[in-house]
Amino acid sequence: MKLETSGGVQAAWFAEKVRRAGFPDAEAFAAHFRLKPYRLRQIYRAAAKELAADIGDVTTLPKDLRAALAERGFSFDAVVPVEVRRSSDGQTSKGLFRLADGNEVEAVLMEHHGDRNTVCISSQAGCAFACAFCATGQAGFARQLEPTEIFDQARYFARELAATGKRITNVVFMGMGEPFHNYDAVMEAVALLNDPHGFGLGHRHITISTVGLVDKIDRFAGEGIQVNLAISLHAPNDEVRGAMMPVNRKFAMAELLAACERYVAKTNRKVFFEYVMLAGVNDTQEHAQQLARLLSGHLYHVNLIPYNTTPDGAFSGSEAAQIWRFAAVLDAAGVPTTVRQNMGRDIAAACGQLRAETQPKARFRAGLKR
Repeated sequence: MKLETSGGVQAAWFAEKVRRAGFPDAEAFAAHFRLKPYRLRQIYRAAAKELAADIGDVTTLPKDLRAALAERGFSFDAVVPVEVRRSSDGQTSKGLFRLADGNEVEAVLMEHHGDRNTVCISSQAGCAFACAFCATGQAGFARQLEPTEIFDQARYFARELAATGKRITNVVFMGMGEPFHNYDAVMEAVALLNDPHGFGLGHRHITISTVGLVDKIDRFAGEGIQVNLAISLHAPNDEVRGAMMPVNRKFAMAELLAACERYVAKTNRKVFFEYVMLAGVNDTQEHAQQLARLLSGHLYHVNLIPYNTTPDGAFSGSEAAQIWRFAAVLDAAGVPTTVRQNMGRDIAAACGQLRAETQPKARFRAGLKR
């Protein structure tokens, strides 16, 4: 039996879920339980759209079928919450999630004023790009995440919000890992998030951040989707960026910015640049002037990010007054600039921080085993 899908999205979702339950593919799963295509659609809709906690809650299915699926180990969630912290102001929740093999990843929910709720999700367990200021980069790389392991982080917080009558309005791929290093899985996760028969989040409400993998930026420009692109820049020149971000040795800033221009020319979409503010490293007035010269006159937007210190980090964040002086230089040069609100400091909400507390570097590199 051929699985009926919406653009293959449902098939991709089932492919992982049934494999975890011991079936080679969705067809074998459907045959074993004698499921008609409409039953498969009911299961997918219950998980992705109705946000049911588990198969036992899907009352459109017969009770004996639900019991049989549960007994076989069929589960909606590929991630299990280990610890969830909520900030003192009630606006930020951070979850540490365990995967089936014991690896752990993080996701953060930010509840902004005005009914905007953003979830920041991870695309890898760890990260191979070793940015010096990043807690995840300090820990090393464990493995790629599968599409549903990525999607289920958003599903968890969507379910939490739904209990209070709220919903996710934005998803950003800015958690642990480099999304474009796990390109195919991330694109499949985006399809799951966007699927109108499932989660139903519009492309314009999704943002993917990259350290600047030029070949993948060019590939992304050809996807024909309106997902936002953010570049982790963090420096106004190769000397400063190369000292903090090893990726700059492969893709220098001139090559990276050329790729951004190709992206804009092909898509007519704005590029967002993330710039974490590090005291005495990249935050001087001279740095601001260099950045202004680099980015002015283009379809670019800069987000200045206050820095959260990390357990193994050697950096400190810029003072608020210095950040605003930096922003003023960019603004005077006509570069659209936002100073990002720092949320969740009291719950270690910067990416990699919560995992860094529960799993020190040596433990992480040994396979994240307790």
